[in-house]
Amino acid sequence: MSYFNVRVYGLLINENNEILISDEQSGGRTFSKFPGGGLELGEGLIDALKREFMEECNAEIQVIEHLYTTDFYEQSSFNDSQIISIYYLVRELKPLELHFKTLAFDFDEGTLQSFRWVPLDQLSTADVTFRTDQTVIELLLNRRK
Repeated sequence: MSYFNVRVYGLLINENNEILISDEQSGGRTFSKFPGGGLELGEGLIDALKREFMEECNAEIQVIEHLYTTDFYEQSSFNDSQIISIYYLVRELKPLELHFKTLAFDFDEGTLQSFRWVPLDQLSTADVTFRTDQTVIELLLNRRK
């Protein structure tokens, strides 16, 4: 049985023009993506994004604007679902209190997620794993020209 998997992600750019990337391990795979995750039944997109930022980053965010919604077919890397991802530009309401890393997949003991800032002038599609995230990076970089 095929089904849709709706995901919502936040692009958080700090005052140093760096974007927040989440490095994770799940289902035996490592991947880099933007903070965010799956929409739960009965939840709105903005509420889901705020929940995901609280769960992943322990941070309250404000949604600034919609940036992109998947406009091509993407099969999930983890199951039979079709992924539909919605991306928003966001800002933190208070400084993030995370232990930021400089290397991808530099997990602290007992965790399978780490965060790092990537300068926008060095950002490339190679910084993220999934096709939709790579599409968003291209869009973001073209927008900034």
